[in-house]
Amino acid sequence: MAEHTSPGLRRPLPPVLTPVLTAVLLPALAAAALLLTGCRVADGSGTDDHGPAPASTAPSPYGVVFLGPGDCSSRGPVIREVSCRSEKAAARVVARHLGRPDSGPLCPGGTDFLLHVSETGDGARSRLTTGYACMRNLEPPHPGDPGQGGGPLTVVGDCVTASRAGEVRETPCDDAGGRAPRYRVESAVQRRDQCPGTTDLFVSLRGDLPVGCARRSP
Repeated sequence: MAEHTSPGLRRPLPPVLTPVLTAVLLPALAAAALLLTGCRVADGSGTDDHGPAPASTAPSPYGVVFLGPGDCSSRGPVIREVSCRSEKAAARVVARHLGRPDSGPLCPGGTDFLLHVSETGDGARSRLTTGYACMRNLEPPHPGDPGQGGGPLTVVGDCVTASRAGEVRETPCDDAGGRAPRYRVESAVQRRDQCPGTTDLFVSLRGDLPVGCARRSP
């Protein structure tokens, strides 16, 4: 998407493309619903009737809080809390937040996927059980690592392809079979004018540095 200009003319700014969030909720009592994510732009902090949603990162004893920090989950389609020593354990909670992932606190780097956690009915133990969990697979693959083509956030080192006007989707950086142009996010800055002049594409990110500066990959 690079454009050549004559000397003395300002180079046109590349377009801004917004990542897409795709969600699938699997309802189940006292079970977590898998939230399949590409990425999404939004910012702010999650809130509920009791004020801002706090981040929970301290480990909780197994079984006290449903999928609390440090707890482990089984594989789908209905994901349940299991002991991390169980052969059924597939992923660990690296952080737990109240509210919704599109408006709440960001997950830590290396998060492979999100779980929407909800308990309803007479068996619900606490409002603290409702929210979302940031999950990391116990074993590879780790799609949330930079360049691996997945995870809940687009970060520096990730690659994206344009899917339609105004949107991009993550793709593995080593995927040579794709037909669509691929762009690698080389850096993140606060404003578009802080991106290098070689930038081919702006990608909206979340966090303190909301602008990704991407270059077209060979």
